[in-house]
Amino acid sequence: MRPIALLLALLSAATAALAAPRFKVATYNVENYLVEASGTRVPKPESHRAKVAETILAIRPDVIAFEEMGRTNSLFELQERLKKGGLDLPYWEHVSGYDTNIFVAVLSRFPIVGRHPHTNESFLLDGRRFRTSRGILEIDIEPAPGYRFTLFSAHLKSKRTIADADEGDLREQEAIILREKIEERLKAEPSANILVCGDFNDTKDSKALKTVLGRNSRVPLTDTRPVERNGDKAPSENPRWEPRHVSWTHFYGKEDTYSRLDYILLNAGMTREWNREGSYLPVIPDWGVGSDHRPVVCEFEAADK
Repeated sequence: MRPIALLLALLSAATAALAAPRFKVATYNVENYLVEASGTRVPKPESHRAKVAETILAIRPDVIAFEEMGRTNSLFELQERLKKGGLDLPYWEHVSGYDTNIFVAVLSRFPIVGRHPHTNESFLLDGRRFRTSRGILEIDIEPAPGYRFTLFSAHLKSKRTIADADEGDLREQEAIILREKIEERLKAEPSANILVCGDFNDTKDSKALKTVLGRNSRVPLTDTRPVERNGDKAPSENPRWEPRHVSWTHFYGKEDTYSRLDYILLNAGMTREWNREGSYLPVIPDWGVGSDHRPVVCEFEAADK
């Protein structure tokens, strides 16, 4: 090999060696992942739990947030399934709230170096006090030495109507509380890398999503909007809208509708480490056996930019 060619090869190898490691974060509403009955909720059938594990093993995330997870025994059961499938996610967090049947939780390949659960949040609406249905999960994760990010996960009020208040108003108030927690974190550390994910039970143009995104804030969040890897490349025909790529995450059987209710949102710091090409919605055969939601996956580089 010529000296110049050898030098270029060595430089290329050195550059590759110095490249920051990449990691994947996912969020997944696992639709009542219970291994035993709780309240009116029945255990999730074995075949459905197996499909959830199969779906996660197909995407192999390094960190995955869950909504509609059962108690810790349900989380540990799924953790063990994944380990048997070759995906070891030894670190975990499980956060409770007003709802005593389903919870938010996280499994991680990386150490969790900070835990800040929000389990008893409340708000006033039309003179009545309400509590957030689920807790808000906030943890600090260290994917590589010297690199950390803060993950928030939430499951906002469902679209199911109740007698006490309008479900959209309740969801907006829960979104306000989530946004306050995000801004408190950024006030304490303006340079923090923030990732906000979960099932927000609403569309992007809703009051709840506008609140979480912080469109009128000095620190708005970026909506990653991963899509299917199905070959769609055409740009949007309207510059104000997203392109017509497949981005739905939830199927509602009663209305036969598909909507995007699950999100991964990023602050400016985390956006700089985001790898768009490595972010997507997985296409899994018979995905609906596991859940009425699909997981959302984003990839990042573990280095501040």
